Amino acid sequence: MSMEVPAGDVLAVAGGNGSGKSTLLRILVGLSRPTTGSVSGRPSRIGYVPDRFTVHDRVTAISYLTHMGRIRGLSASAARARGHHLLERLSLVGGRDAPLRTLSKGNAQKVALAQALLVPPDLLVLDEPWSGLDVSAHGVLAESIDEVAVQGGSVVFTDHREAITETRARGVCTIDDGRVSLRGGRHTGSRPSTAELVLTAPPTDVTPIEVNWSALPGVTGVVQCGEEVVLRVSRER
Repeated sequence: MSMEVPAGDVLAVAGGNGSGKSTLLRILVGLSRPTTGSVSGRPSRIGYVPDRFTVHDRVTAISYLTHMGRIRGLSASAARARGHHLLERLSLVGGRDAPLRTLSKGNAQKVALAQALLVPPDLLVLDEPWSGLDVSAHGVLAESIDEVAVQGGSVVFTDHREAITETRARGVCTIDDGRVSLRGGRHTGSRPSTAELVLTAPPTDVTPIEVNWSALPGVTGVVQCGEEVVLRVSRER
């Protein structure tokens, strides 16, 4: 088996049950080791959504995201604010302060997606990411995948539905009896109508000035994430 995922590419992995799709994704992110061969070029910033997200925990959704953000280098306030922003964008139902174990499958999946996007990933790996999501979150996920690719990140995902793999990926990698075949997908990689920009001020003794970000041309949304500001900007500007 040999495969390459260039920067900015969106690759779907297809195959029957037990073909090794989830194992391949675990190898890509470094959670499993190949019996032979090697993986090279793995970036340090990786977002990963497993096929089974453990939700049998008393920790709340926002506490979990804050903890994961801290692990990835964000301050506590920035991680918490970023978590709030992502959960709002994904339309979490059940409350940010609800224990994970009380969330439905679809809402738990939204938390899993949020943790993968806390820090803009250079490699985003998603195992059946659409599973259990409502219609509105389907669109947000598709938009997020395009945003990662536009920013130069690589995206690899699995889904058992051909309609998804063919239309959301630029290439489809099919695993059959340990062999890999690659063909082009129908997704053209058209850019989403908006993009998220994360602004971080370097450490300084200078008192920061107040900026009315929402008044700037093309800015459609502003979220203060601790020391960071997340701007949603129209691509038409």
